[in-house]
Amino acid sequence: MVTAAQQTASTPDAARTFPKGFLWGSATASYQIEGAAAEDGRTPSIWDTYARTPGRVRNGDTGDVATDHYHRWREDVALMAELGLGAYRFSLAWPRIQPTGRGPAVQKGLDFYRRLTDELLEKGIQPVATLYHWDLPQELEDAGGWPERATAERFAEYAALAADALGDRVKTWTTLNEPWCSAFLGYGSGVHAPGRTDPVAALRAAHHLNLGHGLAVQALRDRLPAAAQCSVTLNIHHVRPLTGTEGDADAVRRIDALANRVFTGPMLEGAYPEDLLKDTAGLTDWSFVKDGDLEQINQPLDFLGVNYYTPTVVSETDGSGTHTSDGHGNSPHSPWPAADKVAFHQPPGERTAMGWAVDATGLYDLLRRLSSDFPKLPLVITENGAAFDDYADPEGNVNDPARIAYVRDHLAAVHRAVLDGSDVRGYFLWSLLDNFEWAHGYSKRFGAVYVDYPTGRRIPKASARWYAEIARTGVLPAA
Repeated sequence: MVTAAQQTASTPDAARTFPKGFLWGSATASYQIEGAAAEDGRTPSIWDTYARTPGRVRNGDTGDVATDHYHRWREDVALMAELGLGAYRFSLAWPRIQPTGRGPAVQKGLDFYRRLTDELLEKGIQPVATLYHWDLPQELEDAGGWPERATAERFAEYAALAADALGDRVKTWTTLNEPWCSAFLGYGSGVHAPGRTDPVAALRAAHHLNLGHGLAVQALRDRLPAAAQCSVTLNIHHVRPLTGTEGDADAVRRIDALANRVFTGPMLEGAYPEDLLKDTAGLTDWSFVKDGDLEQINQPLDFLGVNYYTPTVVSETDGSGTHTSDGHGNSPHSPWPAADKVAFHQPPGERTAMGWAVDATGLYDLLRRLSSDFPKLPLVITENGAAFDDYADPEGNVNDPARIAYVRDHLAAVHRAVLDGSDVRGYFLWSLLDNFEWAHGYSKRFGAVYVDYPTGRRIPKASARWYAEIARTGVLPAA
């Protein structure tokens, strides 16, 4: 077999062939697509509560119906098969399986995921299950949420229930999706559920998410077949300095610690970065890290999931101004504890409907850095994609050339990283369907498949057909 790393480096306008066995998929999240918010025993999650709080979500949108995947899952799996996807990354809704976050599982909730995975397997699509994509049972938040150690312990119990029920079907598992968002947007800036604005609570949440991850990996390993794979998905920020000054370099260091190394340190190296502890010493002494926690957190992984959309550009500042936008929502409260002397800047160039800069070089640089820092750990792109202002024309077609260009450039960056030695095993396009985009409600469309929300009708966009050909052939065509 000739791998991509053995190929001759391709020119920018040449077709690129990915390694044999490279996994092509798409991804979703439970609260964003399922709906059926009060059916079959499901109770409110923090996102149900947050979305129903006036002023939190654009237009007062909620995930009560979303794209109604709970009832239309068979149709959606048929779409995946039509598009030739080799894998589907989805998340389990914790309050659908364990409504209070404690005690036995609700079988009707588990049965939904059993049916879904059976259908995927019948269509030849590999199921990739994420245990947590932000929908914490509200009862656990009422008891303190992720800032409390007990939530990590409950998470491990939930992981065991899921593994016992689905471990005979699902061979690839992810513990957490983007714990940075859960900790720092949920408990720091408040632009995500549960909407709290306490920097110490955000740091405590980060630690207990780390601990929950480690405990969950152990629970999964205890119950899954030896060949099963365990991972975590991080939205690693690719942080760049605005200028070449020492001050801007230190701003990069500070944000890298809060965005990335707060998770990669304990999860992959068994320690929190010393500079992170020093930077935040004015807020907390980190006494919530107990003896033995780091050993529990530092569990062997089969691969690291990487989510990437856009780079982050920072500079030093005197801290006298208000918090500048970092692309993670508008709030007077910063998601960056003890980083008041860091300013964020919009990179130049084209932007998506989210206002995020289109820059595929950030993905290449990120993959190369991760391969250097963790050379024995395979990587999978678990989310990459873009929102644009898509619409169906009078003939019912949805043409989205900007998304095709975005994905093409980012796949070219992945291919280049593979050529240069990065062990990247797969790519999951975000997202399969247009859906509930958190605080943006239904105003942003990331899907490869257009959803007409009043009717629920699915229309594959031009990008879906284009991506399907790549998934079928493993070849990225020339631009």
